[in-house]
Amino acid sequence: MSVPWPHWIPSHLCLFHSLTGLDCPLCGMTRAVLAMAHGRWHEAIRYNALSPLGVAMLATLFWNHPIRGKLWTAGLLAFGTYGVWRVLA
Repeated sequence: MSVPWPHWIPSHLCLFHSLTGLDCPLCGMTRAVLAMAHGRWHEAIRYNALSPLGVAMLATLFWNHPIRGKLWTAGLLAFGTYGVWRVLA
């Protein structure tokens, strides 16, 4: 069962997707976070494979630890690579 999409949110908020029709590295992230909030991890990963990493990165904004910088560096590199892969695939 999929998470219902709120009718008041446009289905495509992404300017890159609106202009090119291609998915950017963050396309599907909102739906993925909603799916994770409902405990539907497999569905979240189908929307965006890096959604758990994105949530972990956001969670570290409230956590002052030396690993935060390393996680963000690795995460941004992963999202960049994933974005190139999504455009070329």
